[in-house]
Amino acid sequence: MSDNDDVYLSPEEQLGEDAPAEEGEEGEEADKIQVFPLNKEIIIEGLSLLCQTGKKLEHAFIKLDLKDRALTDIIAISSYIHIRFLDLSNNYISDLSPLASMTHLLWLKVDRNSMKSFKEQPLSEFTFLQWLSVASNQIVDMEGLVGPSIETLILSGNSIQKINGLRNADFANLVILELRGNQLETTSGFDLPNLRKLYLAQNFIKRLEGLEKLERLTTLHLRDNQLETLEGLCPEMKSLQYLNIRGNAIAEGDALRSLHFLTSSLKTLVIAENPVVDAVPYRQTVLILLPQLERIDKEPVTLTERTEARRTISKDDRAESATHT
Repeated sequence: MSDNDDVYLSPEEQLGEDAPAEEGEEGEEADKIQVFPLNKEIIIEGLSLLCQTGKKLEHAFIKLDLKDRALTDIIAISSYIHIRFLDLSNNYISDLSPLASMTHLLWLKVDRNSMKSFKEQPLSEFTFLQWLSVASNQIVDMEGLVGPSIETLILSGNSIQKINGLRNADFANLVILELRGNQLETTSGFDLPNLRKLYLAQNFIKRLEGLEKLERLTTLHLRDNQLETLEGLCPEMKSLQYLNIRGNAIAEGDALRSLHFLTSSLKTLVIAENPVVDAVPYRQTVLILLPQLERIDKEPVTLTERTEARRTISKDDRAESATHT
């Protein structure tokens, strides 16, 4: 992936951590791992960041790191009510109910665990939670997921097939949503007018639907899906500046026509690795639809390209006028 191909990286990618093992390798490795119960000694080892609690001179640790502990049961942390930053990554946790007492949580990471559902999880208790990552679990739907204060939500690498429950009433502050590597076939279901960045790469998306409610969206990442057309883009997407459709199945110039709805806002279009790139002079085709673009794929739009596109637009306008006289 090039540096110019903008993409939102999950936390493990930003830190340079390795990707999860293949299924066979993971199964073999799990057989060798001994599961340990959580105890006070492990908790104390993971505590840091001493802060005042708000009760006169009382202080408490507010950060707890329990990643890579082979944990299945975390009931022992239920009494640590002042925790605000909690990392439970790389364990075998399926039940978050012991966290119900941690009502001050601001940041929660539960990547690479055994969570299958958000139902009966205590997420409604976390009224101050701003950042939540539940990447690489076994989640198949979003029922039970709520987060009135969540600003960043990362659900990459699960098996989510349908977007449901993402309503503005429950996620009024959500600005970044990462759903890369799930099993979505459509973009329908996003009722999030305040969302700014949406990452849907590596799904099975064939249809663009329901995008009219994403009025403040600035980034839409759809790389490595199964789109054959961009029908579904709409004039309500008046804030969109970056669109990545790299590695889809767009084969004809006509399939790009819906790009004209983004004339007032789009600055960058990534369209490489689509059949249309080899079938037509795609940069010129795109610039005729979007003369304001600043970059197409890796390369900035040149003055020569922009001038030629405007000349073609003027010629087409004159020809159309002539047919009506």
